[in-house]
Parts: sequence; structure tokens; C-alpha cells
Amino acid sequence: MSESGELLSGLALGAFRLNGQFLQVAEELARPAGVTAAWWQVLGAVLREPLPVAGIARAMGMTRQGVQRIADLLVERGLAEYRPNPAHRRAKLLQPTRAGREAIARIDPGHQEFADRLVGELGAEDARRCLETLQRLSAALDRMGQGS
Repeated sequence: MSESGELLSGLALGAFRLNGQFLQVAEELARPAGVTAAWWQVLGAVLREPLPVAGIARAMGMTRQGVQRIADLLVERGLAEYRPNPAHRRAKLLQPTRAGREAIARIDPGHQEFADRLVGELGAEDARRCLETLQRLSAALDRMGQGS
């Protein structure tokens, strides 16, 4: 295999491992709030402003169908609600309810504690470099048409 092929395989395997590790951490952080990591991800996407399902999917790197299933569950459980979308009659906007915001707020202390531990382990400068590298990798894939 060529060097570029080996690099691609290493990057992909590293990203898959990181994804699994972050999902495990997210599940552990979300559990005490009575939500799953996926519910937290979708609610987190609409904390600042309501978004249509397709917009959430784009922002989170998820499928529209997957976000739709989660959004419907969140609405069913009273953690989110659909609102009319003035820009598109059929694509309603999802926004968290008070209960949804409270669930996310219950995650915040554990999230902060874990963030402090991780940045303490890496050091702030290395954590920033890791973030910048991941952002550059994602942007390169987007430019190549492979990132979403």
C-alpha cells in the first residue's frame, strides 16, 4: 500500500476509534439527565435557534432520517416541539422545550468536569492543536465532497 493509502487508513481508523470513545463518554454524561447521546446531540443543535431537521442533520453530520426519528421521540417525550417555519411551510423547525433545556443543563456540570480533565491531560495548547487539526481534516473532506 502507498504512503497516502496507509495515511488514509490510519486517519479513518483513528477517527472511528475517537468517534466510539466520544460516543461512550457522551452516553455516560447524558444518562443521568435521562437522555441518550443522540438526543443530546439533536437538542444541542437547536439550543441557540430552532432549525429544520435537514439543517440539524447537516450541522451534526447525521442522516436526515436519523435526525427525524430522534426529533419525533424528543417531541413525543416533551423535550422538544415543532414550530412553524416561515421560510418553508413543510419543513417545521425543532426547538427544545423547557424540559429539554433543563435536561441539557443537568449534563453541563459533568461535561465541564470531563472537559477540565481532558484538557488537563492534554494541556490547553495540545487540545487547541488537536481541534485545529480535526477542523482542517473535516474542511478538506468537505472540499473534496466527502464530508457530508
